[in-house]
Amino acid sequence: MTFSLVVRDGERFAIAVSSSSPAVAARVAHLRPGVGAAASQNVTDPTLGTSLLAELADHGDAERALAGVTGAARNAKSIAHRQLTVLGRSGPGFVYSGAHTLGKHASATAEGAVAAGNMLRGEHIPGVLLDAYSAAPGELEERLVTALKAAVEAGGEEGPVHSAGLAVVADVDWRVTDLRVDWADDPVDRLAELLAVWLPQRDDYVCRGLDPASAPSYGVPGDR
Repeated sequence: MTFSLVVRDGERFAIAVSSSSPAVAARVAHLRPGVGAAASQNVTDPTLGTSLLAELADHGDAERALAGVTGAARNAKSIAHRQLTVLGRSGPGFVYSGAHTLGKHASATAEGAVAAGNMLRGEHIPGVLLDAYSAAPGELEERLVTALKAAVEAGGEEGPVHSAGLAVVADVDWRVTDLRVDWADDPVDRLAELLAVWLPQRDDYVCRGLDPASAPSYGVPGDR
């Protein structure tokens, strides 16, 4: 019921995700500046994403982080129901799909990127995500949305998707982009519309956080 793409772009990490379930990005997407990114999906346990990032922060090895989380005694009874991806500051991304991952599921990796999904129309969908992302022009966020659109057009999930989101971390201690469509008939298109509003202002909002005296203002009452 979910497909996701986790990428590393220089010093930035990003996740794009879509699902038939509501508010998918709130539960699946996990990122930490300077550390890495992880997705925890399929009968989702968000604590596993947090644990993957904690392991990465300790030693920086994505494969070791995944092995540590999937092999932990505390997760032994439930880990077979999970699908996890993780990507660190260097090296490839890694995927775990438990024995009880739902429906048709698959994953794919490329340089600085990893994709996975469950209850898919076909096992080609993760590869579509990677190919569309790598071929797309534009800003990182635009390339992520292009990848989501391509996956939906290629069949996506077994049923219609209803939520989508994308998040990016860079060189500050918060998400420089964090956009969500929690329930809609066409969530990826709505996400693209949100991005068109957000992207021209993204860097200004970072500036406001770091140096408000020099930051541009849009003159809107209550503007933050």
